[in-house]
Amino acid sequence: MAGTVSHLPADALLSRRVQEMVINGEEPPHLYICRNGDHEPDQDVPTQLSSIPIIDLSLISSSSSQPSSKPDHDELRKLHSALSSWGCFQVIGHGISSCFLDSIRRVAKEFFEQPMEAKKKIEKGVLEVQGYGADPVPEEGQPLDWSDRLVLDLYPQDQRVPKFWPETPTSFRNILEEYSYKIKTLTEQISKAMAKSLNLEENCFLNQFGERAQLQARFNYYSCCERPDLVLGLKPHSDGTGYTIILQDDVEGLQVSKDGKWFTVPTISDAFLVLMGDQMEEPLQIMTNGMFKSPVHRVLANSKRERISLAMFYTPEANKEIGPEQALINDINPKLFRNFKDYAVTHWEYYQRGQRALHVAKV
Repeated sequence: MAGTVSHLPADALLSRRVQEMVINGEEPPHLYICRNGDHEPDQDVPTQLSSIPIIDLSLISSSSSQPSSKPDHDELRKLHSALSSWGCFQVIGHGISSCFLDSIRRVAKEFFEQPMEAKKKIEKGVLEVQGYGADPVPEEGQPLDWSDRLVLDLYPQDQRVPKFWPETPTSFRNILEEYSYKIKTLTEQISKAMAKSLNLEENCFLNQFGERAQLQARFNYYSCCERPDLVLGLKPHSDGTGYTIILQDDVEGLQVSKDGKWFTVPTISDAFLVLMGDQMEEPLQIMTNGMFKSPVHRVLANSKRERISLAMFYTPEANKEIGPEQALINDINPKLFRNFKDYAVTHWEYYQRGQRALHVAKV
């Protein structure tokens, strides 16, 4: 292999693409190294033993064409249990066809497999969030992620930055536009299902998110790495969103933490992984007054195959105050979190330090 780029500062490394380093045969630069070389097998739970719950949304969401249909109470209990114990679940029965899911995976793959010159047409600055590149520079001492990504704001529509939307592949924009509409509809179904699982009015979380709730797409490309024991595709963190909807490809690597162990999320072609963010731990732990959890998760590197995923971040509208639902507060369950505005901003500040921010909202 070529020599290691060992002493470049973080901002200089982040101006380069991990994919380029792999093509050039470079070893991981020192700022990407965050593991000690041990695989820690006693802490990793293999996929076949992973028990991450699977929820069939079609059993919960009543069809408008069948107004007399009732949600499945067993499935609602499963959902409540999943969010209370895991803080995540895999959702099926969401109404988005497998054919269309394959199409969004295809254009994502085609985008990242383009020559670097084509992708750099929509390259972001080191400090910018939207566009193609890497996350902004973390605070000193925090490792870099072994991945490249494309981040685009989708809703509200007036927040979009068209110059960052890829022109190639030519079908990318139309497919993402349709996908964003479908996911926006799915967030409404999921929000209502979570409210029902707590015996709350079904629109309560939608009201907290607001009419201008934010939806952001993050396409992740995890390049192969010859030393997956030294780097991580994405370092451990919890999301600062309300919740995140993740579409995986067929390559494993995403893990969630529970009871001191890392559980690998199975790849199910027609399923989305729904991860609670801190704001749902705050509505769903800020909003649910701590009843639902926001799990720490990470992405492993792979020595043989690259991996692509698409995360959709669903966040309350800007300047919208969120807080625990009053129906969940009583003498037995006192208010655990104060009302908060723009929690995602505070979350990002702590994330850059490698810390969680949930404590700032505690009463």
